[in-house]
Amino acid sequence: MKFFEFVPVGRKLFFILTLSILGACTQGESVSTIPTEPFANPQWIDLSYAFDSTTLYWPNNPDGFQHRVDAEGVTDLGYYYSSYTILTPEHGGTHLDAPIHFYEKGETVDELSLSKLTGEAVVIDVSALALEDRDYLIDTVAILSWEAEHGQIPEQAMALFRTGYGKFYPDWRAYFGTAKTGAEAIPELHFLGIQPETAAWLAQSRHVKAVGLDTPSLDYGQSKDFAAHQALMENQIPGFENVDNLDLLSAKGIYVIALPMKIKGGSGSPLRIIATIKE
Repeated sequence: MKFFEFVPVGRKLFFILTLSILGACTQGESVSTIPTEPFANPQWIDLSYAFDSTTLYWPNNPDGFQHRVDAEGVTDLGYYYSSYTILTPEHGGTHLDAPIHFYEKGETVDELSLSKLTGEAVVIDVSALALEDRDYLIDTVAILSWEAEHGQIPEQAMALFRTGYGKFYPDWRAYFGTAKTGAEAIPELHFLGIQPETAAWLAQSRHVKAVGLDTPSLDYGQSKDFAAHQALMENQIPGFENVDNLDLLSAKGIYVIALPMKIKGGSGSPLRIIATIKE
């Protein structure tokens, strides 16, 4: 089966992406064709940060990203060869939170269907309020205000929130709101998140299938119970955190592909997320 197939129709080029070998599908959904007829020569925008020594993880996480050299250089037979080992927690950098992260009966990373990880998305810009208050909580008022201008969030769309905090990444202090690290940093975290009641409203009234934003967490820094996570994940809705380049996207008319490493039983995973704007 071909991985990419380009079918010319007149002057249009329809792009058919067959996901038969991508690693974010379940056994029951091992093949899926993304409907891309609205796109002509799509220009993809990368919404992911690279993983390296600057990657930000939760302050009390004991480990960060490691990229170990196992082999690198010219072999005795005269050809170049390199191979590396990577070590990383599930949650850090641009990553996915699977529902099992905060819901005992939630789907694990490998159980997430491709349909939850691909599809139409909207970008709701709350940066004007967020950058004035590090403890700002995204509420339904902000979303309804966006809808008054752009229309209601489509059924089964992804909701991405642009808070403006992406411009601080990977500056630890500016991004987390504290220069401290380790357990003592947790009480001093100050960054915005989603109001728990709003997270539940997105799940139950707008039926979104994924939620993402350009901050370290779906919940704000001072949260003790991560109630926004709970509200989304008990509805089997995954989250995307530390998303990059949301300022390059329009408010709507976006198609997103968000594929995590297929970690069996995983509560989260590094994420490669890309988007294109419909022409």
